[in-house]
Amino acid sequence: MTTPDPDQTQWLTPEEKEAWTGLVSLMLLLPGRLETPLQHAAGLTLFEYLVLSHVSEAPGRRLRMSELAYLVNGSLSRLSNVVKRFEQRGWVQRSPDPDDGRYTIAALTDAGYDLVVAAAPTHLRTVREFVLDPLNATDRQALARIAAKLRIRPADLP
Repeated sequence: MTTPDPDQTQWLTPEEKEAWTGLVSLMLLLPGRLETPLQHAAGLTLFEYLVLSHVSEAPGRRLRMSELAYLVNGSLSRLSNVVKRFEQRGWVQRSPDPDDGRYTIAALTDAGYDLVVAAAPTHLRTVREFVLDPLNATDRQALARIAAKLRIRPADLP
């Protein structure tokens, strides 16, 4: 292995470093600020809430596990463990995709839907407090535009 030449390294400018540090801070600190109120109010982690929320918003409250894993930024194995616990609690049911049996569908039960509806106000309050309210309309538009530019989406998802 060769040692990189420090003279060839393209160091960050102060402006780039500020942008990068800000993004890293958001990625590392924001999830905890959004999760703590959810845990207190509903006993859910942010990941668990996002799983329930995405399925609740899908047509028929049904979503392929592979697409759900992408939406919640989790591996299929992590998602499968969470959905298995949800099945045991009566919040989700899994079944083969009738259109393509290679896929598994996660479907939200009425009890799961009731849980996510009950947890949503807490989540929305914290999203407003820590993300939306500190920003003006221009900031929110810029955030949405930047997020769209940085988003990486697998080619096989719609």
